[in-house]
Amino acid sequence: MASKSLQGVLHTQLFINNAYVECKNSKKISVFNPATGDLVSDEIPVAGEWDVDAAVKAANDAFKLGSPWRTMSNIDRRDLLLRFADLLYRDRENLAYLTRLTLGSPYEAFGKREINTAIQNFRYYAGWIDKFSGESFPADDGFFKIVRNEPLGVVAGIIPWNGPLASTGLKAAPALATGNVFILKPSEKAPLMAAALGKLIIEAGFPPGVFQVLQGDGSTGALLASHMKVAKISFTGSIPTGKVVQKLAAQSNLKRVTLELGGKSPAVVFDDANLENAVEWCVNAITVNSGQICFASSRVYVQEGIYDKFLERYLESMRAKTKLLGDPENVQNSIGPVVDRAQFDRIMSIIGTAQQEKQGTLGYYIEPAVFTDTLPDANIYKEEIFGPVAVLNKFKTEQEIIDKSNDSRYGLMAGVFTQDINRALRVGSAFDSGVVGVNCISTINISCPFGGTKESGIGREQGANALKCYTEPKTILVNLTY
Repeated sequence: MASKSLQGVLHTQLFINNAYVECKNSKKISVFNPATGDLVSDEIPVAGEWDVDAAVKAANDAFKLGSPWRTMSNIDRRDLLLRFADLLYRDRENLAYLTRLTLGSPYEAFGKREINTAIQNFRYYAGWIDKFSGESFPADDGFFKIVRNEPLGVVAGIIPWNGPLASTGLKAAPALATGNVFILKPSEKAPLMAAALGKLIIEAGFPPGVFQVLQGDGSTGALLASHMKVAKISFTGSIPTGKVVQKLAAQSNLKRVTLELGGKSPAVVFDDANLENAVEWCVNAITVNSGQICFASSRVYVQEGIYDKFLERYLESMRAKTKLLGDPENVQNSIGPVVDRAQFDRIMSIIGTAQQEKQGTLGYYIEPAVFTDTLPDANIYKEEIFGPVAVLNKFKTEQEIIDKSNDSRYGLMAGVFTQDINRALRVGSAFDSGVVGVNCISTINISCPFGGTKESGIGREQGANALKCYTEPKTILVNLTY
C-alpha cells in the first residue's frame, strides 16, 4: 500500500545538503493542471546563483576524499540504491500523482510504466556497483598497467517534463552507482515529484550533499551548465536548448555532456509485415503520453501494396484510442491532455499551418491527428511535434525508403516491420539511428544503450554504456624494473 507521507504535500522548497531550504531567489513559477486548467501552485521556486552555488559546494564537499560517500563500501552503496528503489516503489502512486497533476498522463496507461522505469534503473545499476571493473595488462615491458574507472565528481541532471521520474532514474542511478554526486534539476512544467524526493533521499540514508534537487527554469539550468565546479551535465530536451547546454559546458570548464535531444522516428512497414502487429505498435507509439515521447513513431512509411489496408486499420485504431481520451484521473482513459496551454497552442498551430499550406491531407483529426501524402519539405513532416500527430506516406522500394528515413536531422529511433529477416537486418543496419526496432518501435531496454545519432544527441543512457558516460578512465603505470 502506498505511503500516506506525500499525500496532500506539495514541496515548494529546494532540497540542498539533505535539508529543505527556502530559495534565496525571489522569482516564482506557477504550474497548472492541464486536465482542468486549475492552478496547482504559484510558489514553485527558481534556484538562482546563490542557491546553485550552495548546492554545488555541498556536492563537492560530499565528494571530497575521505568523505562518508567516498569511503562507503560497494556493498553499502549497492544497498543504499536498493533502499531508495524500494522507497520509490512504496510511494509510487503518490509520486505518480504529483507528476500527473501537471503532466496529465493517466496512471495505468503511462504513469505506472514511467515510475517502474525509475525503480528498475536504481535496482539495475545497484547491481553494477561491484561489477563495473577496470582492466590490467601484463608487465611484459617492465610496467604493470592498471586502468581504473574513476567517478567524475559533481553531475547535474537536467530532465524534461514528459517523463520526469523515469528520466531521474536514467540519469541519477548510473551517476550514483559509479560514485558521483548528483544534482537533479527538474523541468519547471513538472517539478512536484522531484521536490518530493528529498524525504526519500534522507530516509534511504544518502549522506548530505550526495543527492540534491534544485527546482527552476532555464536560467537554473544555465547556471549549472556554466558552473566551474560541475563536472558533467546530462540533459534531455530540445535540440536548441541542448546546443546551448553544450556551448555553456564548453565555454566554462569543458565539462562532459550527455545530450538526448529527441527525434522524428520513422516506422517502415513492408508489404509482408504482420498488419495487426504493425498497426498496434505504430498507433501506441504516437498516442502514449499524448505523443509526448522523444522516440514516438511520428513518421510512418507503408509500402504501396499494403498501404490502403494499413491506412484503414490505422485510422480505425486511432478512432478507438480517441474514445479513451479524457480526464487522466479516470482509470478508463488512456490518453490525457498535453502538458500545458503553450504545448497545446504549439501543436494546434503546426496542424493549422499544415492544413492552410496543404502540406498534407488531414485524414482523421479528433486528437490524435494523421496527415497523409505529406510534402517532403513540410514542417509537419520534418520537425518533432511532440504531440499525437503522425504523418503517413507510401513508398515503393527498399532503397527509396532508406533514403527517406535517413533524410532527417534526427537519428534517435527507427523501426522496420517485415517477415523477411534478411531485409530486417539489412534495413536495420542502413538506418542512421541509435536504436532500431524490428517488428516493434518506440521502445527501449534497460540493458542496452539508448541515444541518438546526428542532432538527436551525444552519449548514451541505459546499459553498461551509461556507466562509461559517468566515469573517466585513469591509467596507473607501476614500474617493476628496479
